Amino acid sequence: MREGKDVVEIFFESLREVLGRGESIKLSGFGKFELRDKEQRPGRNPKTKEEIPITARRVVTFKPSQKLKARVENYAGSTE
Repeated sequence: MREGKDVVEIFFESLREVLGRGESIKLSGFGKFELRDKEQRPGRNPKTKEEIPITARRVVTFKPSQKLKARVENYAGSTE
């Protein structure tokens, strides 16, 4: 169990390092991780309905590969 946790921690540390350099990460048959800048936009407090600005920020995005999408669709279809 500990080995699995170590592998996951190393993976995410590597992900942080590569994305921190402004590079994207493509894992064949799995997908692509990259950074995207989001501009400031208007938002709303759901309780008070007051409009508040959502600040500009950088986010990590993930785009799954066609192979991963197909496997997920096949798996999801097998439970019906």
